[in-house]
Amino acid sequence: MTGGFPDAAKINDHLAHAAAEVGVAMGVGSERAAILKGQYPDSYATVARHAVPLKFANIGAPQIIPQGPHDRVVGPAEVRAAMELIHADVLAIHLNFLQEMVQPEGDRRARGSLDRIGALASEFPVLVKETGAGISRAVAEALRDHGVRAFDVSGTGGTSFAAVEHYRALEQGAEREARVGKTFWDWGIPSPVAVLELVPLGLPVVASGGVRSGLDVARALALGATAAGTAGGVLRAASTGYEETRRELEHLVHELKVAMFLTGSRTIAELGRAPYVVTGESRQWLGR
Repeated sequence: MTGGFPDAAKINDHLAHAAAEVGVAMGVGSERAAILKGQYPDSYATVARHAVPLKFANIGAPQIIPQGPHDRVVGPAEVRAAMELIHADVLAIHLNFLQEMVQPEGDRRARGSLDRIGALASEFPVLVKETGAGISRAVAEALRDHGVRAFDVSGTGGTSFAAVEHYRALEQGAEREARVGKTFWDWGIPSPVAVLELVPLGLPVVASGGVRSGLDVARALALGATAAGTAGGVLRAASTGYEETRRELEHLVHELKVAMFLTGSRTIAELGRAPYVVTGESRQWLGR
């Protein structure tokens, strides 16, 4: 979820300890700081000390291609180091080009990233995740054809990193970037729509972006998602302590079980066959 600054070690330790005890997966934030800059490696490595059942290493797509003539890029050796740092099972490559466009110091070169993702996917189990803008069917098909094994849709409905970077740009006096952040504040595909578009591809789909409760997890699974991811509420708990983090995760699991009980779903597979109704903006998207 995070990493690369002093307090992140404590947060990730609380997250990993609670995830191991409750039995849920965990992914760290971008490992660029540790792998390319050697900064605060223990803020990530603390995760390796806990028996989390499924761990995701994390690098950004902008870092796997050269942004400038002297920039170091993430290649197989760096990926291996990122995975070993937390004893990861899967490599998550995140797509955050909207965020980079709003950052005054953003990495904005994207040409060649698809082929580089494919090259890494030939050596490592790769999940591609968005960062708040969703993944379209066409993009997912191209990634699948390049060997990507799973997706995390991270659609609109959760944190808008365009909004986050808008305020950072304002603080730095970067007028153009601040305006881009405001213009593209809500840019992207809603999470439920992205899930419904990607499930037919037959690869695992993680629903994230606006998942705040166990009921939201149940909704995602009913739409066909393999799993769901959440951040904000758990991060707030992890900033406090282990007990608070474990309690938050247990609440999420309990709420999921309540939803399963109320729909007569004895298993996750049965929940995936439960009838559902799509309303609001998502319905408008699906009817486009």
